[in-house]
Amino acid sequence: MSKPDAAATGKTGQGARNFQQRLVVALVLAPLALAIAYLGGAVWTALVSVVAIGLYVEWLMVIGEVRAISVTVSGALALAISGVCLGFGLMDFAIVALGLGLVTTVVLASGHRSWAAAGFVYTAAAELCSVLVRADPDHGWFALVLVLLVVWASDIGGYAAGRGIGGPKLWPRVSPNKTWAGAIGGFLGSLVVSAGWAAAGAGKIVPLILVGAVLSIASQLGDLFESAVKRHFGVKDSSHIIPGHGGLLDRLDGYVAAIVLAAIFGLVRGGLDGVGRSLMVW
Repeated sequence: MSKPDAAATGKTGQGARNFQQRLVVALVLAPLALAIAYLGGAVWTALVSVVAIGLYVEWLMVIGEVRAISVTVSGALALAISGVCLGFGLMDFAIVALGLGLVTTVVLASGHRSWAAAGFVYTAAAELCSVLVRADPDHGWFALVLVLLVVWASDIGGYAAGRGIGGPKLWPRVSPNKTWAGAIGGFLGSLVVSAGWAAAGAGKIVPLILVGAVLSIASQLGDLFESAVKRHFGVKDSSHIIPGHGGLLDRLDGYVAAIVLAAIFGLVRGGLDGVGRSLMVW
């Protein structure tokens, strides 16, 4: 009788340990994120701003620009100032701070100026849109949780279907592990949680399922986008700050795409003061 391949056994064991680690971390972070989202206001804005700064620093690490201290500090400072302004409801000042931060980033960056600028826009959009979606006192929390549930369901459904079913790769040149089965599984998962959130009283079931479907696609494209950036610069993980998950960019790439699209849709439909309401009320 042949012995099991040691390398395969080790790889399977490592995969199981990694999954357990990811699960434990998720069980801690997900309720914490929901609790802070429920509190909203300055507490949510503070978390969003800290995370946005972390995303910006990791982006600079990926593109090899983080050693340019002036670029790192000026961009992080602009995001922090914007966060303070958003915490006090000063949207105009927050946008001005972000605009100045973008200009400073472009001026001070040396090696990858366009990539540094893209990273600042990416993280600034994540910060601003996360606050906008949650801002509505009546519907903001429901809208934000819808986005979170869709992103999590897309991720979990994709992981489960991808590993359980396998099959043809989605885009092997960019993300070798992602499959079409995983993409479909994540999409179907998003429909289930959207329907469940509607059934819980968050809104009408058909519109929320449609919103969830669009946000799921955005989330998966955001994941592929971040993978493409890392692949371009030859980087596997943006950092190792989250055990089992990699960095903030690795974990929040889908969320950034989904929350930005949700905010844009809400702005178009309901204006600056009705972003959350426009996502939930039909």
